[in-house]
Amino acid sequence: MKASDVRAKTEDQLKDDLSALKKEQFNLRFQKATGQLENTARVREVRRDIAQIQTIMREKRTSINA
Repeated sequence: MKASDVRAKTEDQLKDDLSALKKEQFNLRFQKATGQLENTARVREVRRDIAQIQTIMREKRTSINA
């Protein structure tokens, strides 16, 4: 996921993406615990995407208030 793509989205779209990524993160953790996880790199990708979305949402909130 590119930062420019994330910045182009609205607040509602970012919230939707964030909730979808958190669900995926939960499912990946569950798969890892049960030994069914094949693509272990996806856990890291999802975690980074969540952090990126949260950072950009925070940037948008502070730019509105400033």
